[in-house]
Amino acid sequence: MATSESQYENALARVKKAFDILKIDDQYFEMLRAPKRTVTVSLPVRMDNGKIRIFEGYRVQHSDLRGPSKGGIRFHPEVDMDEVKTLAFLMTWKNTVIDIPYGGAKGGVIVNTKELSLNELERLSRMYILKMAAVLGPKRDIPAPDVYTNPAVMAWMMDEYSKMMGHNVFGVITGKPVELGGSLGRDKATAQGGIFALNDALKKLELKPTTAAVQGFGNAGYTFAKFLFDDGFKVVAVSDSSGGIYNAEGLHIDQVWAHKQKTGKVQGFPGAKDITNQELLEVDAEVLAPAALAYQIDKENANNVKAKVIVELANNPTAPEADEILHRKGIFLIPDILANSGGVAVSYFEWVQNNQGFAWTRKEVNERLKQKMEHAFNEVYSRAQKHKVDMRLAANIYATEKMVKVMKLRGY
Repeated sequence: MATSESQYENALARVKKAFDILKIDDQYFEMLRAPKRTVTVSLPVRMDNGKIRIFEGYRVQHSDLRGPSKGGIRFHPEVDMDEVKTLAFLMTWKNTVIDIPYGGAKGGVIVNTKELSLNELERLSRMYILKMAAVLGPKRDIPAPDVYTNPAVMAWMMDEYSKMMGHNVFGVITGKPVELGGSLGRDKATAQGGIFALNDALKKLELKPTTAAVQGFGNAGYTFAKFLFDDGFKVVAVSDSSGGIYNAEGLHIDQVWAHKQKTGKVQGFPGAKDITNQELLEVDAEVLAPAALAYQIDKENANNVKAKVIVELANNPTAPEADEILHRKGIFLIPDILANSGGVAVSYFEWVQNNQGFAWTRKEVNERLKQKMEHAFNEVYSRAQKHKVDMRLAANIYATEKMVKVMKLRGY
């Protein structure tokens, strides 16, 4: 697999192809190569044993040309600046594809949250905001949950920022609990958006698949698998960080979830065969949803993928060298900056509701999300047909058109 050190250059190279196809002056690409701002902070946190432990945190704001920068904060032991830069860059393109008035950002802390108590996690979350407050704000940069962060963490962060400002600032963070200005529908938005994109693809392709596999059984992966299961799909394989399970007759997703809550993993589920995460990618399933980590599909396994449609719920799950292989095999891939954009779309809805001081119903949120996803899918699909390229390059072409137009309108 490609290493994290190469991710940023790989992301740039993918977008450069769009600039070349559109014959846009390289000066505009050069302006977007480097993030607007990168911040590294030291986070001293008092642990439960009374000792101080120092963590390292990052925030990268890639662009604010189309509005405040926007992106999640992940707590993970393998976070590094290159990864955060890459994800911030991708957020700029994702926000542009889904057509919300944001630029891209991303944050992270190097930490294994499984080693922290709840109180230690709260102190770390508050310290991150304390150190980053100068570059955040509802009109500047708006964080959200990501890997190993959740609504509770967002509540602590919003509260800490509000204390510093001297008044409630609900719009500084999205992905909050509903009771603190969060939006109905945000908890399932990434998966719901992926379902909308999948349905749009199946209509265009005139396909009616019956089987699916989902790599990753966290919030997005589990919810996506649950939507598929409820829609009558045979979900033949799912996995988490410990490994996966397979049953050609289909898995009962509610029972698998209950098993994971009880045992901490999906493996060992009665009636299913234990498999690896890599084996899951190659099972006989018509729909494949990578919803875990980056670069899971690469040149080593792309030829073995049997799916007809891939829905990238994870960020950057397919290595660049695998794109051409999948496209040549006739696999229809819905890229991450389209497939998983439902989460940031509903984060935008949450921000709008906070600014208005008004709450929408779950039905209203889902209807608006469906409209956003359908519009974005159709725009990307039309570029794929026009330029005879895969959907990832088509998404980058669509976003590039919009970004460059904004840059020119602003006088660059």
